[in-house]
Amino acid sequence: MGGIMLSFNELYEQKHRISELSKVLLHVIEDRSLCDLNVTCDLFFQYTTEVKKHLDLEERELYKDMLTHRDEEVNELAKKYLSGSTEIKHVMKDYLKHWCRNKSLRIKNHERFIEESKEVFELVNIRIYDEVEHLYPVLRKIQDIKIAA
Repeated sequence: MGGIMLSFNELYEQKHRISELSKVLLHVIEDRSLCDLNVTCDLFFQYTTEVKKHLDLEERELYKDMLTHRDEEVNELAKKYLSGSTEIKHVMKDYLKHWCRNKSLRIKNHERFIEESKEVFELVNIRIYDEVEHLYPVLRKIQDIKIAA
């Protein structure tokens, strides 16, 4: 668990970037004419990349030690977040498959695109909020106990 302290700052920075990008994208995609701009596509793919990087970093840095921790509640928490991570990646993959081709947005039904985008962004935002409120405090507590031992 020694690497977690270094990872918290990166996790919070990723959370901030993801949150910022989703807020900007939610406004930009409302205007159909802006959806086809290169800058919108760049922001969109930056968002999806940031979400994937965030989930991958957590999987790589956090869950391994949690899954082998002596406290069963910590094990269950890791399983819950790992399962949620897998589900979000699956949702994002389907979402990208439906709306993207060759690193470009392909929007045939603008209203449906907005609706699905809001659902995906909300799913990710809820996850990130939940991590800050529930996962990170447990990780800090585990780390403090390990340092004190």
